[in-house]
Amino acid sequence: MGNKPQKSSFMSKKNNWHERWLDRLPDDRLFTRLLLESYREHRWKYFAASGAMVLVAVATALSAWMMGEIIDTLANPEDRSRVRLIGISIALIFSFRGLALYTQAVLMARAGNRIVAQKQKQMYDRMLSQGVEFFNDKHSSQLLMKITQSAQAARSIIDSIVSGFAKDLLTLVGLVGVMFYQQPFLSVACLVVVPIVLFGIRKILKLVQEVMAEEMGGLAEIIKVVQETSTGARVVKAFALEAQMTDRMDDAICQVEERRNRMTQLEAATMPLLDIIAGVAIGLIVILSSVSIFGQAPGTPGQLMSFVTAFLMSYEPANRLSRMRVVIERGMVGVRMMYKLLDTPQTLTESADAVAMPDGPNAVTLSNVSFSYGKKQRVLKNISTTFEAGKTTALVGPSGGGKSTLFDLLLRLYDPVEGSIMINGLDIRTATFKSLRSKIAFVGQDTFLFTATVMENLLLARPGATEEDAIAAAKTAHAHEFIEKLPKGYDTQIGENGSFLSGGQRQRLSIARAVLRQAPILLLDEATSALDSHSEALVRDALETITSGVTTIVIAHRLSTVMNADKICYLEAGQIVEQGTISDLIAAKGKFNDLYDMQYGGKETGE
Repeated sequence: MGNKPQKSSFMSKKNNWHERWLDRLPDDRLFTRLLLESYREHRWKYFAASGAMVLVAVATALSAWMMGEIIDTLANPEDRSRVRLIGISIALIFSFRGLALYTQAVLMARAGNRIVAQKQKQMYDRMLSQGVEFFNDKHSSQLLMKITQSAQAARSIIDSIVSGFAKDLLTLVGLVGVMFYQQPFLSVACLVVVPIVLFGIRKILKLVQEVMAEEMGGLAEIIKVVQETSTGARVVKAFALEAQMTDRMDDAICQVEERRNRMTQLEAATMPLLDIIAGVAIGLIVILSSVSIFGQAPGTPGQLMSFVTAFLMSYEPANRLSRMRVVIERGMVGVRMMYKLLDTPQTLTESADAVAMPDGPNAVTLSNVSFSYGKKQRVLKNISTTFEAGKTTALVGPSGGGKSTLFDLLLRLYDPVEGSIMINGLDIRTATFKSLRSKIAFVGQDTFLFTATVMENLLLARPGATEEDAIAAAKTAHAHEFIEKLPKGYDTQIGENGSFLSGGQRQRLSIARAVLRQAPILLLDEATSALDSHSEALVRDALETITSGVTTIVIAHRLSTVMNADKICYLEAGQIVEQGTISDLIAAKGKFNDLYDMQYGGKETGE
């Protein structure tokens, strides 16, 4: 396998271009895509809900029309049969309307909840499929905002569209029909004010998107401050940063409050507009109803009451329709965020013709491997070496030499800029992620544990492992003793990232997890750095047991942890400057010997 170009910097540029492209994409394109994706799949629920809304609209129009019948009937109470008929009709109409409203609400809620769940699953799956580079460029607060808020925005838009057109618009049409049936001229006079309403709404919409985008940014900042306060509580307390964190939170909250107040003003601006117009229109109705128009009488009291009732009842659907564009514009900010995540190109992909990692002795060979993060200076430069099968190789040297980066490449969290990494003769870029990582167990210096019980954390290491296997692994890592002393033993909840445990306890659990994985390749990145001398000695003995016959690569700054390594590679400035057995490197009097003398003071060198 020859040298292969690094894709990470290219993918980063592609992601940035993609986000800029989405920012410029018109709302109607995103809106159409959202409807095609979501409405099509749930169309039968929405069709049924729309049918119920049609019935609501019909019942609402009938109730307005019946007001005229009620007035005219009450004016002639001697007609008992008509009174009973009108009374029963009113009861049936309102009962019918109530059942239709219930059906519509349930169906809309189920379809909307399903859309939210699906979009959140899609966003999480997309996020999970990304390489590590993606998470380097994104703050977790941004991802939380997108997954929690944008799916709700998508639902609100679809709900507004379906409800607006299937219920509010039809209801408004039905009521306007009643108005024209009862009082044609007065209806025409009322409709003159419609252009005024539309003009006012158009002015409002121009401000909505900008304010909503700023509100989303403020919410993301609030989430960020809460996360940093939670995860960095010890640092905040140790450095007395409470005042600074409070100021940051106050600023973020005030910004969100200001934006929400502004958004409320914009959304509510349609209300006084419609109220003023409605008041003027009703006043004109009262005045015009008392005079003859074109020689025609104003109509019966029942007709006038039916007209006024329809006019008043049309206020709410007209108000919701007028605000629908505001709701849509507000929701489109969240929808745009959602598609930015769903459409983000993957930073690291599995080969289209990827194969399972073959069995073998599990030797790891690096050939002219170079790597850099984006356009930065290369972290690794032309590294060529072999980590022999079933033996232990130690990586030592000053911080920043590229040791941890080398582990990232072995796990294929990144791909090299140049060169190749082979396991059992196969370039790991041509292997499936699952088969590659199933061969590797990893213990990092920054231990991470899930918010779960001790047992659940251990069993995540290997599907199909039993509790007995987990306990045996914990005993090997010398973790069993302290686990047994926990309040509920292996069933104890350990808090966020093991917050209820000490650093040494977390690291021993991490080692136990690696033991349970039973992988043929073991990567240890400062695996004993958080342990006291006694625990380190116990774990070192355990590691000697579990590394027997396993291809082991160890990063260490304390040479006491690698004294029994079969080979040592000294990395400095991204290059292997020395490699060999410990006796060979001491005899060479080079960089490793200087490090050895620094830690042991020449006691074992014969000086």
